[in-house]
Amino acid sequence: MQALKVERLSKQFGGVSAVNRVSFSVEVGERLAIIGPNGAGKTTLFNLINGQLSCTEGRIYFYGQDVTSLPTHSRAHLGQARAFQIISLWQKLTVLDNAMLTLHGTKPHRFRMLRPTKDFKEIFNQAVETLRTLDLWEKRDEPVKNLAYGEKRRLEIGLSLAMQPKLLLLDEPSAGLSKEEGSDVIALIKNLKSDITVLMVDHDMDMIFEVADRIIVLHYGQIISDGTPEMIQRDQRVREIYMGIER
Repeated sequence: MQALKVERLSKQFGGVSAVNRVSFSVEVGERLAIIGPNGAGKTTLFNLINGQLSCTEGRIYFYGQDVTSLPTHSRAHLGQARAFQIISLWQKLTVLDNAMLTLHGTKPHRFRMLRPTKDFKEIFNQAVETLRTLDLWEKRDEPVKNLAYGEKRRLEIGLSLAMQPKLLLLDEPSAGLSKEEGSDVIALIKNLKSDITVLMVDHDMDMIFEVADRIIVLHYGQIISDGTPEMIQRDQRVREIYMGIER
């Protein structure tokens, strides 16, 4: 079954085609990585899938439903979650507050915030479980701004997962991480439930080849290669364009 299908998707900024008639599909549970040089259109493609940008042409289907015109929050409630390249947590709030607010946003009563704290017991228990899983419970009362960068990245990805997404979009999950912190993120991705589909963009090729089932290579907004990590490593055009290896 297809979790995501993109048909002839394009995005133009003036006379520049950032994404040019891109088509691909992602099966449920698949780990798909999108790579390419800077300016290849990776982040623009992510923004189109997530609803941050509207497309110039083309269609986007999520579990068979046409979501091309849906806003970001509507796609989120259908089961999309995204961790951004730039940390998007509430820096002045505590780790626990961040977790509870994220979880509250997934509930039907999210618009009724003026309620006694005891009414949020379910959310609190879920927040406790999430932070324990992320090994961040001991820092629950710390403002997020005091966390190490790797801890912030782990928290953001973990909170995206706490939303119980069908599709997880990871935008440069290894950005700014040390080798050890990157290993933690790799383990987090590899241990995801098999029914969670992952679409990721990253420049860390070690991470890409470690976790991806399939890789798409973009160049000037177009797909130039699509295959397994082994196929991409052997693709001479990819080696020339992306990895800088000449014939």
